[in-house]
Amino acid sequence: MPCSPRKARILLKEKKAKVFKQTPFTIQLLFGCSGYKQPISLGVDAGTKHVGLSATTEKQVLLEGEAQLRTDIQELLATRSQFRRSRRCRTTRYRKPRFLNRTRKVGWLAPSVQNKVDAHIKLVNLIHRILPVTNLKVEIAQFDTQLLKNPSIQGEEYQQGDQLGFWNTREYIFYRDGHTCQWCKGKKKDKILNVHHIESRKTGGDSPDNLLTLCESCHTELHQKGLEHLFQRKSKPLRDASQMTVMRWLIYNGLKNSYPDAQFTYGYMTKHTRISHGLVAKEHGVDARCISGHPLAALTDTKYLWKFVRKNNRQLHKATISKGGKRKNNKAPRLVKGFQLFDKVRYGGQSCFIFGRRSSGYFDLRLLDRTKIHASASYKKLKKLEYATTLLSERR
Repeated sequence: MPCSPRKARILLKEKKAKVFKQTPFTIQLLFGCSGYKQPISLGVDAGTKHVGLSATTEKQVLLEGEAQLRTDIQELLATRSQFRRSRRCRTTRYRKPRFLNRTRKVGWLAPSVQNKVDAHIKLVNLIHRILPVTNLKVEIAQFDTQLLKNPSIQGEEYQQGDQLGFWNTREYIFYRDGHTCQWCKGKKKDKILNVHHIESRKTGGDSPDNLLTLCESCHTELHQKGLEHLFQRKSKPLRDASQMTVMRWLIYNGLKNSYPDAQFTYGYMTKHTRISHGLVAKEHGVDARCISGHPLAALTDTKYLWKFVRKNNRQLHKATISKGGKRKNNKAPRLVKGFQLFDKVRYGGQSCFIFGRRSSGYFDLRLLDRTKIHASASYKKLKKLEYATTLLSERR
């Protein structure tokens, strides 16, 4: 169980304990004790971008914070696929294209979704390693994407979507826009029509609300002059809602395998608990505290922020090609002056992380929310606190 800072210093000074983890600062006793423990409840507010965590007893909050999940996996995989397709066409231009030549295991998930499921389990395991949790409860959510788009939908309308009766999405987009360019409104009299992606295909997808009808002249001019920002999506993408619907039982069942006493709850119950106890702030940590069952537990002056980052960058060449058609190597040494990317360091009495490096030994230092500490700090003024991992933690 947690103890006061004064007692921790005494135990460390007398060699009766050792440091187990820096953030959150945790010590481990080196002698046998009576084992007095109080029941601890851990609430998990699951999500696709942010995860709330709160470990509480009946009287006080022991550990509370928020975790930021990775949202760059889909774009990185699309970029890798683009480079691979270009490379194969460039080196073996006469090879026939091959596709559908791989099989997927039963229960396969998209890498972006699988990473988020694993991240939830990793966070819960982290809390269990430093606290004797006795009760685990996680919030799961299901979203009706059809109802989000059309609040009045009912009955057979669920089977009769917008594209009912159309051969493909392209035909539906032309019909929806009246076979007219949405930029020049037909003034250029170009009869060739194209389907334009408002957001790039790798991030926005091929959903109808991300597509627009443009004539070929306007489409070419739009991309040549870099005027893509003139069009914005009218509705927000439903990617997060769809992912959460897929992830909810996978997260719960994954936790159930390791912690058989795990329970689940729903979002409306969390909302009722938060409002009935007068908790106005709609934060992930507050929701997790309500999920744990002790919404009025006494707060501490410390909260934690966790952030998941990529481990390696295996891209061989930079995306931009210099003059003369030369591709610059994208290789950088792992260590620069003894420091690597995402190392936790102390600079000027403040803890921060290395977000950028130069071979000369000057680093870009930031907090996990990307608050800039110093744009070019010398390595001579840095002291390493923690080695880089895929899960960075920061005390606030």
